[in-house]
Amino acid sequence: MRQASDRAECACGVHEGRKAVGVDPEIKTRNLKRLRRIEGQVRGLQKMIDEDRYCADVMTQIASVHEALRAVGQELMRNHLRHCATSAIRAGSGEAEAMYDELIDMMYRNAR
Repeated sequence: MRQASDRAECACGVHEGRKAVGVDPEIKTRNLKRLRRIEGQVRGLQKMIDEDRYCADVMTQIASVHEALRAVGQELMRNHLRHCATSAIRAGSGEAEAMYDELIDMMYRNAR
C-alpha cells in the first residue's frame, strides 16, 4: 500500500495542503449545516452526561450523531468519486493506481 505522501494529487484541483477546489457550493453549504447540527447534538450529549441522564437515552443520541456523521461522509465520498477519483483514474497509470490505493484506504477507515 502506498504512503500518504504517495497519494494521487486530486485531479479536481488539489493545491498545497491538499485543498480541494472541486466542491459544489451547494454541497458545501449543506454539509456545513449538517455539521453545525451535529455540533449541537454533541453539546446536548455533554449536557445529558452532566445531568446524569439515563444511559440508554444517551446511547440513542450517540447513535444519532454517528448516523449524521456518516451522512456527511457519504456526501464527501460521492464528491470525491465524482470529481477527484474520476479524473485521476481517467489520467491512467500512476495517478490511477494511487487513487485506487487511496479509495481502498478510505473505505477501510470508514467501514462500519
